[in-house]
This record gives sequence, structure tokens and C-alpha cells, in this order.
Amino acid sequence: MTASSSQPGAPSVAYLVNLYPKISHSFVRREIQALESLGVTVDRYAIRRTDEPLVDAADRQELQKTRVLLDLGGPRLLRSAFFAAVRRPFRFLEALALAVRTGIGSERGLLRHVFYFVEACALLDLLQVDPVDHIHAHFGTNATAVAMYCAALGGPGYSFTAHGTESFEDPGGVRLGIKAKRARFVVGVCEYGRKGLIEASPGIDPRRVHVIRCGLDELFTSGPPPRGVEGNQLVLVGRLSPEKGHRVLLEAAARLQHEGLDFRIVLVGDGDLRPEIERLIENASLTDRVHIAGWQDAAGVRNILAESRALVLASFGEGLPVVIMEAMAMGRPVVGTDVGGVGELVIDSETGWLVPPGDPEALGDAMKRALQTPDDAVSEMGARARERVLRMHDVRHEAGRLADLFKRFGAARS
Repeated sequence: MTASSSQPGAPSVAYLVNLYPKISHSFVRREIQALESLGVTVDRYAIRRTDEPLVDAADRQELQKTRVLLDLGGPRLLRSAFFAAVRRPFRFLEALALAVRTGIGSERGLLRHVFYFVEACALLDLLQVDPVDHIHAHFGTNATAVAMYCAALGGPGYSFTAHGTESFEDPGGVRLGIKAKRARFVVGVCEYGRKGLIEASPGIDPRRVHVIRCGLDELFTSGPPPRGVEGNQLVLVGRLSPEKGHRVLLEAAARLQHEGLDFRIVLVGDGDLRPEIERLIENASLTDRVHIAGWQDAAGVRNILAESRALVLASFGEGLPVVIMEAMAMGRPVVGTDVGGVGELVIDSETGWLVPPGDPEALGDAMKRALQTPDDAVSEMGARARERVLRMHDVRHEAGRLADLFKRFGAARS
């Protein structure tokens, strides 16, 4: 299942993600592809399949390259655990004890961590057939737990990238510190993430905690500079779920409508909250103002951003959303909540407007400024935003830094 032959001296890495490929995780795909272009061999592993339709052809191609642990079925998973116990009984007991210690009192509980341990046995089985130098997991939750248990069983050492709310809302509950301390190295996607990892892992050597920023799709960076800003359309891109703040956005939109402003808002995304959001739109008489566009592929997102005046982010918590980078690369300023690492890109009144989370009045005021600021001034903000994001989020540069870490730590013993 090896992805490709690596260049001499280049490491081989197993990428492990809970759901891969996934619409909202296209940054993982770009990172993998950039690593492969640099000679790193990357094998893809997911714990489970996403139930979302894969609208992007690149994601559908990635699915063909990905091995899904739960697709192996219960009997195969249990057989892997049995063979792990027989081959290395002491390692097996030590790793199982680690899973028990980690699971007791955790957010997911003991039983879930026992399941993660069994999944780790299956991953170890697969890696004995297709060996790699290193495992890298994305997100600090269950995929990282599986990588940690696999390493404890005798598999290769691991690292992981922690992103946002999944890791930092409850670092103790997800056992972030335990995972970080046992890893060869750990990664945050912004300085906010690096600081959170260090704070969650007392005693960890800060030199093992790195920032590797998510890279941008070439669709947003290549070609001529984006056209200037015009019109009155705003766009929010994200899953229709409570943490994304759609209710706050709609309350802010209702305020703007009451003031007599002319505007249009496009919601790109889908999710469990859609029926409720549709009801809120209707109840607030916003059906002529707010449109739900559903999930879009990269080209679709790019086209909607090009037609919009600014991106709106209403989230209660984030790491550093890729859509902010995409909007800024398109020369669009961002109206965003000041959460996570958002302020590392969105400089208030320079590349966008920052507001506190959960405040519809402040969000509405910022949206009003975005709508009423002259087109030329908004375009100048967008140009500054584009320059900043292209400088900070070059996918090949960031992948090169990650490849160096894989090479440096890949020969280490787990």
C-alpha cells in the first residue's frame, strides 16, 4: 500500500486521520501531496469513512489510496489484537495498561480507549506488511490515541498536529499532555496552537513543539491577482454546527435588515443544524437575504469568494480555519471572531475586522463596516490580506519544514 518510492534518505510516513478524506480537511490532502512532491513516501490511513459526499475529485482520488481500519471488520480487528498479544506479550500488556490509564476519566471514557487500542493493533498489523519510519496523526483526539498505542505496542514512533477546538477546549479530557509527551514531536498550526500544546504538557521540551502552518490550494494562489471588491455579498464557509456561530450571524443579519441595509449572505456548508438554520432564516424574514449553498468543491468556494465582499467567521472557537486563508488569498478581508489563532492573520482594520465571539451586535457592526466602507478601501484591505497569507502559508515551504522533522526524528526509537 506504499504511496510511492521515496528518494534516498527521505523518510516514509503513515498519515493517520479519524476521517480521511473529508471535505473540510482538504488541508491534510495538500500537505500529503506537497510532502510527496518533496520525496517523502506517505501511506494514508483513516479510522473510519466519512458519510459526507466527496464533491472534490481530488478527495475521491485520495479515498482510493486510503486504508480504513474499521473497514477491516470486527473479526479482523480482534485477530490483530490476539496476534499482538502472542507476538509481544509484555509490550501488549504495557500498551493496554497505557490505554486503561489514559481512558479512565478521559472525555471519551475507558471503553472507547480500549477500542482505540484494538484499532492500534490492527494498524500495527498493516504496518508490518507496509513498514514506515514514522506515524503522523492529524488532530489530537482518537487518531493520535491510536498512533500512541501503536507505538507503545512496538510500532514506529509518532507525532501529531493539533488544530483547534478538538484539542484545546478540553486538553485534559482528550489527554493532550500524555500524547504530546510520548510523541517524538508535536505540531500546532499557529502560535496559539503551539502555546496550547506547551501549556497542556508541563515539562515538555519546547524545542519538540513546532508550528507548521496549513498550506493553501494552488487554485487560490496561482494565476492573476483577484479582482477588486464590489457588491454587497458576504459569505460564511463552514459546517452547519453550533460552534460555527450561525445563530449569532443570523441575529446580526436581522439587525442589519432592521436598519435598512441592502446585503446578501451565502452560507457554504451543510450539517445537522441545517433544519434549524432554515427555520431561523424564515422566522427572521431573511429568506431573500440568506442562501444556503451546501458543500462546494474548491472551485466552487473560490467562485463564491470572488463574488463576495468579505468572508464572515462567527465561530465560538477555532484554531486557524483554512477558509480564512483562502479568502485572504482571494483578496477578501475577513470579519472574524477573535478566537484561537484568527488574530495571527486577521489584523483589525488592516486585513479585516475582529469582534468578540457570541456578540451579535459587535458582529453586525463589523459586517456593516464591511458593507459601507468604499470599494477601493476594502480592496486595499484585501490586497494586504493576500500579501500576508501568501507569505505565511506557502504549502511547499511548510511541507519542507515538516519533512525535515520527519527526517530528523524518523530514525529515533519509539
